[in-house]
Amino acid sequence: MVKSVNSGSAILVEGGKPLKGTVAISGAKNSALPIICGSLLSSNTVVLENIPLLKDVYWIIEVLTALGARCEFNNGTVTIDPTKVNSYSASYEFVRRMRASFLVLGPLLARFKKASVPLPGGCNIGPRPVSEHTEAMKQLGANVDLDKGIVHASAKKLVGATVAFNIPSVGATENVLMSAVFAEGTTVLENCAEEPEVEDLVNFLISMGADIEKAGSRRLVIRGVKELSQKSPYRIIPDRIEAGTYILAIASTAGEGKVINCNPHHLTTFLDKLSDSGIPIEIGEREIWVKGPETFSPMIIHTHPYPGFPTDLQPQTVALLTKASGVSSVTDEIFPQRFSYVPELQRMGAKIELGGSKATIHGSTDKLTGAPVQGTDIRGCAALVIAALMAKGKSIVNGFEHLERGYENFLEKLLALGAEVSLVDRSTKINDK
Repeated sequence: MVKSVNSGSAILVEGGKPLKGTVAISGAKNSALPIICGSLLSSNTVVLENIPLLKDVYWIIEVLTALGARCEFNNGTVTIDPTKVNSYSASYEFVRRMRASFLVLGPLLARFKKASVPLPGGCNIGPRPVSEHTEAMKQLGANVDLDKGIVHASAKKLVGATVAFNIPSVGATENVLMSAVFAEGTTVLENCAEEPEVEDLVNFLISMGADIEKAGSRRLVIRGVKELSQKSPYRIIPDRIEAGTYILAIASTAGEGKVINCNPHHLTTFLDKLSDSGIPIEIGEREIWVKGPETFSPMIIHTHPYPGFPTDLQPQTVALLTKASGVSSVTDEIFPQRFSYVPELQRMGAKIELGGSKATIHGSTDKLTGAPVQGTDIRGCAALVIAALMAKGKSIVNGFEHLERGYENFLEKLLALGAEVSLVDRSTKINDK
């Protein structure tokens, strides 16, 4: 019987039940956050649609509100009036919660020619230095220094330049892109990130009057303008990582279902890997149908920047591979420390060997066994829930607060697919239920 959702901070999962049905995908978290920051560049009120109800979204709205913006969030629509922003200093109290809050640096520098933003917090998945952001801003003419954990940037004026990133960093591409929209002359960004979320930010800025051109692979040309203003509401793209997570949950439980309101083209490499391993996938214009087989072939996966296999689906895929018919390997050199969830999978009976940035997974038809486990980041926690759905017996997955940051209505969507899940208090023991 499906249990109702109660208040708590851990998830009780009764495993072994195939997921079946249809799940609708929400707006992309990793588009919403930079685009909300980008609203600081507008000279009038900005309306954004398809914004997911997530802790990270509320937190970034708090950052803007503290800067002086007036923000309203209602039924997936965020209305932001940035005209009253009267501060260029972001508070550590808000920025420490998540890394994306550092993305106010570029818009504040572009607008005020000054910005002070603390070094960011966020998921503990390994070091993510901000030097790619700051060194690029220096090339645009900004003076940037770090004092007591706060990045201070200032410029008499920003001037276009050619900037080549050492790595195609998503955050650096977004931050520098936003800092360059008002720069005098032309800025050329080389070795940019090409993720759909970056493209969404580019399209949002263009819709407000920015002069941005995609000029070949990983190259953006930005010609500075004097002002940006919104002419009509902007709707952000669907969340490809959320779509991939539910596809993996359905496939791992030998279920059958349809993921709708998504963009399959944003998941081509991921879907090709599943299909090549023997997992039936059918693709429509805005939907993906998946059927989980009892057995499927192992995979060899290397995460890469888009359009490669996404690091944000690495943990969930490893959970699936514990039931592959053979030995799989997953290498993640983007975030090698992202494997912190593996010891928790091992508690459930998974046979996984770790070596540096590589996990070797010995798949088995034997089911995992339910256990209490602890998630420490968004995607790792999602992987543990998938493992619990696959497992025999009950599991308690601690760390629901991480899932609230990255997945809108996570338990409700699982319940609609037939999962037996509920929220319980962190102190709950499996035998208590």
